[in-house]
Amino acid sequence: MSEKRYFRQQNPFRVPTTDGKLIEEHIGWASTQTDAYSVAHMVAPPHWSEPHQNPEFDEITIVVRGRKQFEVDGDLIELGAGESLLIKAGARVQYSNPFDAECEYWSICVPAFTMDTVNREQ
Repeated sequence: MSEKRYFRQQNPFRVPTTDGKLIEEHIGWASTQTDAYSVAHMVAPPHWSEPHQNPEFDEITIVVRGRKQFEVDGDLIELGAGESLLIKAGARVQYSNPFDAECEYWSICVPAFTMDTVNREQ
């Protein structure tokens, strides 16, 4: 029998966090050792934020529910449900949910997200 040319993810990798954010990587380095791209489902709690970062990958965010705020090279951008944003590699970015409700979204990174290439500021 030949190798299957598809992969069904039934148990995404749940990234351990300490800030209340849910991160489930469906495809990517942590879940499938895929380095070309990663796909993750996330839920950011109200009043959540990450440090600024300067990733070495493009990142597409698709908001499903709630609102999410981005600071990209000094510009503030707010997305709502049904909207998406592409942030190119090398931009200085901060992701946050300064609002009173959860924000559910999907993130696609090309190449795949890794802690070594996200370049978070301290």
